[in-house]
Amino acid sequence: MYDVAVIGGGPVGSRVAYRLAEMGHSAVVIDKKKSLGEPVCCTGIISQECVDRFAIDKKVIIRSANSASVFSPSGKLLSLKRSEPQACIVDRSAFNVSLASQAQDSGVEYVLNSPVKNIDVQDDGVRIEAGNRGGDINVLEARALVLAAGSASKLVEGLGFGRVGDFAMGVQATVDAPGLDEVEVYLGHKIAPAFFAWLVPISPRQALVGLLARYRAGFYLKRLLSSLAAEGKIVSPETELSFARVPLKPILRTYSNRIIVVGSAAGQVKPTTGGGIYYGLLCADIAADNLHKALKSDNLSAKRLSVYEMGWKKKLGRELKVGYWSRKFYELLSDRQIDRIFDIIKAKGIDEALLNSADLSFDWHGKVVLKLIGHRALARTLETIRLPFFSGRRE
Repeated sequence: MYDVAVIGGGPVGSRVAYRLAEMGHSAVVIDKKKSLGEPVCCTGIISQECVDRFAIDKKVIIRSANSASVFSPSGKLLSLKRSEPQACIVDRSAFNVSLASQAQDSGVEYVLNSPVKNIDVQDDGVRIEAGNRGGDINVLEARALVLAAGSASKLVEGLGFGRVGDFAMGVQATVDAPGLDEVEVYLGHKIAPAFFAWLVPISPRQALVGLLARYRAGFYLKRLLSSLAAEGKIVSPETELSFARVPLKPILRTYSNRIIVVGSAAGQVKPTTGGGIYYGLLCADIAADNLHKALKSDNLSAKRLSVYEMGWKKKLGRELKVGYWSRKFYELLSDRQIDRIFDIIKAKGIDEALLNSADLSFDWHGKVVLKLIGHRALARTLETIRLPFFSGRRE
């Protein structure tokens, strides 16, 4: 019997297993993929803070980014640039393999090509039945289970943790885009209803194009691809699309007897951007630290594991609430109102003030959101829009 079984061999699952193995526990990672190097529908943008904190292997970093061009619905430009790199673009498949290799070097076992068929929580452990394409069933037992299988997994709901309360669909494609040298972000409900689209260079000739939307995500991306091709930013709109479900709110509970849920499976994702790598890795460490103590005391009850949820909510709870509030706020704005906000930001020098502020962070958006909402010029404009739940608070 293993000390811990982890379902999901992505960055979060591998990080939990690695940390537990480093603390002396036996761990196995179970994944349905034949290879952890399979393509992933994820842009792979992580902050420099994430790279430094988790000592990300530089070999998986494609390029750094210190600037981005943000376009309003009518095409107005907001240029964000700092002298130091703010983010890195990683090869997501190579990133998965890198973290799995780190875990394996610490003694973690990996069982691939094995979708989980059944999970039985017993008094003395967890029994997991995993199949393969040939129909064989492999039974594994562990004292505790970590669910890190991503937001598309049905295991979380099947085990009684409920559904993610709100989500969007992400869609992305790789395109030829010679000459593109910085990240571009596009706002507007005609481009990506209630969300945004992106064009991210990954090499001197290629880029990732994608967007988030609640519905018809593929339709909107195909339309964006045609528009970008007509502008000459990409060579051709013809490309293969990949899709992913992106949670915008956490599930109601992330623990039970002998089980914890972590990463996008738990909804630990930035509601503002849909990015989940850094928050997921932070929660992976919180999960490993709490599981280590629970395993040492041989107390894996729901009450004991509830400390994990208290830990990650203390770290991320406020950010997730403010981020979700700002997401809903943005959805209520019309394209004309978004353009008006762009005008105010430029006219009042708010963009320059934010760029020079320590509050501007790739990962921590709460302070910036509240600062923008509370800015005198923006507050006056937003009051005239009469949006629900706008407080009118000013600085």
